[in-house]
Amino acid sequence: MDQHRIFDRNLLRHRRLRALRQHGMTGDFLLARAADDLEERLSAVERRFDVAIDLASHTGLAARAIERSGKADTIVRVEQDARFLDAAFPSIVADEEMLPLKPAGAGLIVSLLSLHLTNDTPGTLLQIRRALKPDGLFLGAMAGEATLSELREVLLAAESEISGGASPRVAPFADVRDVGGLLQRAGFTLPVTDIETYTVRYDSLFALMRDLRAMGMQNILFGRSRKPVTRRFFLRAAELYAERFSDPDGRIRATFSFIWMSGWAAHESQQKPLKPGSAKASLADFLKDVETLEKK
Repeated sequence: MDQHRIFDRNLLRHRRLRALRQHGMTGDFLLARAADDLEERLSAVERRFDVAIDLASHTGLAARAIERSGKADTIVRVEQDARFLDAAFPSIVADEEMLPLKPAGAGLIVSLLSLHLTNDTPGTLLQIRRALKPDGLFLGAMAGEATLSELREVLLAAESEISGGASPRVAPFADVRDVGGLLQRAGFTLPVTDIETYTVRYDSLFALMRDLRAMGMQNILFGRSRKPVTRRFFLRAAELYAERFSDPDGRIRATFSFIWMSGWAAHESQQKPLKPGSAKASLADFLKDVETLEKK
């Protein structure tokens, strides 16, 4: 195994396909929220692009958001497996870590909740920037470091208590400052990053884990333990979750954060960057700093 690989991307594809087959898009409420936010952010861009790429968003929600925004003449989806695709948009089957896009061919590239699961995120961002036309725009969202922080804590605590040691069970997520640095390293001009944070409430740890399975978001770390997980482990983790992260009504909280990033391919007459948090104004009626969603 390559020591630099963190994620088993074949396993990721398998689990996302299984989730799509069993649940359709009903479980992907986070991706649906990101797609709505994408549409809002595109509305702040005062130009139209000839070719837009929806890169590895795996449901078509991002492509439809671009279509609704009216900001692109042609929208092309790129997915790792043909089973994620349909006839609604032109498509390419390719891994986002090895893009087959020609240099300076696309005006807009978007990616929703995918890049944090690449083994070479800097290299992928570099390929994205090279595929953009001069003054082309990249706009994407990836999971931030606060995502599932509560779950990470209680799984580690339960395993340490029961077995005296712990293995990684929740993926490491990026810090917003690091993401800004990655955009600069990849050669984007006018890079901007900001964070949207959501708190989702559940009846229990088990309801949260059902949602994660429906999104294909189980553990895909190469360093994960292969030992069977006992019922005792999950029951103890659920107890710890309820003790540490429950509200007065007994429901537990789960944090999800999106790091939004934008950057432009260099051009002598450079367009102004998106303003941080540009989507927040349209969500002001029900979203302040943190939004709370109710899940059964």
